[in-house]
Amino acid sequence: MVNKVASLIDKFKKHEKDTGSVELQVITLTDEINKLHEHCQVNMKDFSCKRGLLTKVNQRKRFLQYLKKNNEEIYKGLVKELGLRK
Repeated sequence: MVNKVASLIDKFKKHEKDTGSVELQVITLTDEINKLHEHCQVNMKDFSCKRGLLTKVNQRKRFLQYLKKNNEEIYKGLVKELGLRK
């Protein structure tokens, strides 16, 4: 999983020191969401984890809406690479 995230970051970063672009934030949020989802499945009564998970999902949703509005080509490529929509 870490190698997939690192390869996606290398593919979508705009320059060598890019860490804050919208595309990279969506990639890192997706990785964090997947980890939190696995944790929540094991620890079903961890309500603070569920709250954090929902916060990250909503933040990713806002970033994706921004990308779709401003640069639809990158949005489509990112969604396809991450497997978010079917």
